[in-house]
Amino acid sequence: MTHVLVIGGGPAGLRAAEVASESGARVTLCDQKRSVGRKFLVAGKGGLNLTHSEPLASFVTRYSGRVQPDGFWDRALGNFDNDAIRAWAARLGVGTFVQKSGRVYPKALKAAPLLRRWVERLRIRGVDFRMSHRLISIAPGKADFATPEGRAILRADAIILALGGGSWPQTGSDGAWVPILERAGIKVSPLVSANCGWEVDWPSALAQQIEGQALKNVVASVNGKFAPGEIMLTRYGMEGGPLYALGPALRAMDQAMVTLDFKPTFSRNQLVAKMESVKRDFLSESQFRWKLSAPMRLLLDHFHGPFESVDDLSRHTKACRIPLLRPRPLDEAISSAGGVAWSTLNDQLMIRGLPGVFVAGEMIDWEAPTGGYLLQGCFATGTLAAEAAVRFSAGTPERS
Repeated sequence: MTHVLVIGGGPAGLRAAEVASESGARVTLCDQKRSVGRKFLVAGKGGLNLTHSEPLASFVTRYSGRVQPDGFWDRALGNFDNDAIRAWAARLGVGTFVQKSGRVYPKALKAAPLLRRWVERLRIRGVDFRMSHRLISIAPGKADFATPEGRAILRADAIILALGGGSWPQTGSDGAWVPILERAGIKVSPLVSANCGWEVDWPSALAQQIEGQALKNVVASVNGKFAPGEIMLTRYGMEGGPLYALGPALRAMDQAMVTLDFKPTFSRNQLVAKMESVKRDFLSESQFRWKLSAPMRLLLDHFHGPFESVDDLSRHTKACRIPLLRPRPLDEAISSAGGVAWSTLNDQLMIRGLPGVFVAGEMIDWEAPTGGYLLQGCFATGTLAAEAAVRFSAGTPERS
């Protein structure tokens, strides 16, 4: 019986262990923490957004990264798509539902029951869990660990690395694997914050007024890319889904700048008409005529005021430009961008310089917005890497 070693107990690693064990391989799964699925459980505090219900053609466009191979996500998601993940949950006895937004959640809106059933099924299938195993070094067919009992060397026919990115280090997703792979000669793009808040240079008086306030039903844009939703104003800056979706575009700018449309359902001409014969106090009147919220008016006044005409106010209401300083630190981010460079991998996610060593999940250089795309990407890459690892273990050559 071939032996597959999975290193990392997040969703990508657990899925890889599941696929490999179902294929008849003996599977050992190691994690540096005392239990698996810790980031999975933290994500579940918001209801566990498993995936999204949108069609595959648009689903694949949610993924980005440096020099991604053409067609990779069509193939990976086509192999294990959003319908497959719902069917997988159903086999664990966990029903799912589609929210109005298109996001898919477990009916119980909890991660713990699903994780318990998942781990139980893996144990029944014979997966050997080795906890408190921290990776020290990696080589083809061999991994070296630090454990409470001392050094441990595990050998396997194939190894799958699913060590996560660099966000939420308290869960084990700490990026400590980066220097290990770099010492092995593997190119790794720097890990940076993704799906995170952005800092703004608020004056202290303004920060006190807007902290905790929400900008609802806005459309954010960056260089021709648009993202609707709600943005929360914080003492340090701004947070929310639209900024998460536009993160790659913001990081690509020399000076990060987001443009907010506070009234996306109205044209400038419609806004002007709603002011009728108002000749002064335009910003104050916008509270009643346009239903502009207090934080919207405060931002308009700070960045673009005072306003000498309705036309001037309408123009900035439809395009309030806000300069951003920097993304929040990596350990606060929901996920990370960067990771193992695509150029070091073959089309089956095997590291070219380490034959028989495969990678899956967030440690590869890809990113996606929140909304179910992150977990779906982890499941899909975990599936692909495990299938390839089993073939490699059986002596079937992998494509270059």
